[in-house]
Amino acid sequence: MNTIMRKSVLSVAGLAFAGGVFAGPIAAHAAAPVDAKPVAVAVQTAAPKPQGDQSHISLNDKQTANVKAIIAATKKAGLPERAAVISIATSLQESKLENLGHLGDANDHDSLGLFQQRPSSGWGTPEQITNPEYSTTAFLKGLRQVDGWQDMALTDAAQTVQVSAYPDAYAQWEQQATDLVGQHWNS
Repeated sequence: MNTIMRKSVLSVAGLAFAGGVFAGPIAAHAAAPVDAKPVAVAVQTAAPKPQGDQSHISLNDKQTANVKAIIAATKKAGLPERAAVISIATSLQESKLENLGHLGDANDHDSLGLFQQRPSSGWGTPEQITNPEYSTTAFLKGLRQVDGWQDMALTDAAQTVQVSAYPDAYAQWEQQATDLVGQHWNS
């Protein structure tokens, strides 16, 4: 059970106990019996709070199309919204959601595409990793191999797949990625 869920359950249990201790004796002296029915209590956990300062960029039509392609590939892979959030935040950090080809001297080794994947590291051919569906599917395949990725901090999950020289950089994009998934998941 994750920490947020455990704290929520313990808080509800603590309130129920405290209510019984303080209200119990008073309720026991009530003049008329009460026909009580069981009440279901729903405990809702919030999405993890983004870590650290958050960055945001305005997106053009091509970047928005790449967001939609990442979401479509995530759905096709049968993964939840959290996987799309991690994928989009990773792409925001790696390429600002631009499907980058070879950048000449500005290239980081042979990194290409939305996720700056490298053919020399086994991600695929240049043609494959500059295809948004393929590159997202390759990223998600790596994510699935990370034990507990669903409950990890976004930056830890992304870093485990990407092995970046800047492991904490993914965190700054979590809020925008969450907002983009919320906006486009059902569209």
